[in-house]
Amino acid sequence: MKKKTETLLESTKTLENQEIPKVKLALEPDLKKAADEAEAKRNKPPSEERLPKPTGWRILVLPFQPKRITRGGIHIADTAAERQHLATVCGLVLAMGPDCYSDKKRYPEGPWCKKGEWVIFARYAGSRFKIMGGEVRILNEDEILATIQDPEEILQEI
Repeated sequence: MKKKTETLLESTKTLENQEIPKVKLALEPDLKKAADEAEAKRNKPPSEERLPKPTGWRILVLPFQPKRITRGGIHIADTAAERQHLATVCGLVLAMGPDCYSDKKRYPEGPWCKKGEWVIFARYAGSRFKIMGGEVRILNEDEILATIQDPEEILQEI
């Protein structure tokens, strides 16, 4: 029994003296590169030929995807980011149906928004569906509430 205890103590000593490999430092450049690639893809619309074409008075919108890392460097959990993305009220107008804002009686001042603008809409407005490249929404023309310059300025709460 004494011999087993000595062997265990010796193995513990050798572990204490050994340097623990720094795995995190070895992977850090790869993680930074992956984070940079994910940030570049964030809020980038899918290719135009793959987008569904809205019909009638409907508008195709790409919902805003908030950053996954806070200013302080805290990573937001996947479930929290997904809830935030689902409940977003901002989006980028990707396409508009041929009849959008064509009723001069109803819209005497012209369209409320145009392709490429950031808009605000009701939290659960429109129909959601996923395509290659993310989730999009189709909204009716009258569901657009406002246009904005920068969606980062709108507080995204769950």
